[in-house]
Amino acid sequence: MIKQVVSACLFVAAGSVAVEARPYRTLQARECNITMPCDFSYAQPRRERAPRQSLQAYRTTRMTVGNTATTIVASGERVIGGRPAGCPSSFCGCGAAIRVFGHVVPELNLASNWLRFPRTAPAPGMVAARRGHVFVLEQHLAGDMWMAYDANSGGHATRMHARSLRGYTIVNPRG
Repeated sequence: MIKQVVSACLFVAAGSVAVEARPYRTLQARECNITMPCDFSYAQPRRERAPRQSLQAYRTTRMTVGNTATTIVASGERVIGGRPAGCPSSFCGCGAAIRVFGHVVPELNLASNWLRFPRTAPAPGMVAARRGHVFVLEQHLAGDMWMAYDANSGGHATRMHARSLRGYTIVNPRG
């Protein structure tokens, strides 16, 4: 009886030891020299967060339109609001429908359903769509950059901010 209790205690103690989930790699041989150099290729550098200052610089876009330069800064983006009333938790399609048509169109809550509209060239009032996200074009800035009405643009907020059209299909919702 005592053997069973002791065995059970040892089993519980051995099972509760913390185990690291990552694969264990043995260290290289301690004797590194010219004929047998050390190989530290297994060492993974630590990822560190970029300082706030460099993130701000990354988010600043300088564009030239004609002879004037326009600077769009993340702090200049306007948060218009949150999720519109009557929209689901993933609301970019619903928010775009309210902006374009003035009311919720349930079929357009799914961003990929906007791709059913006819293709067109970028212009104010047109919609940039892809599977997973949609936004309304408001004003051309330069190149493929547009000021956009962007519902659910991050943090469950609706913003008016500069967006690139790269990766998006432009559709005419009135066509």
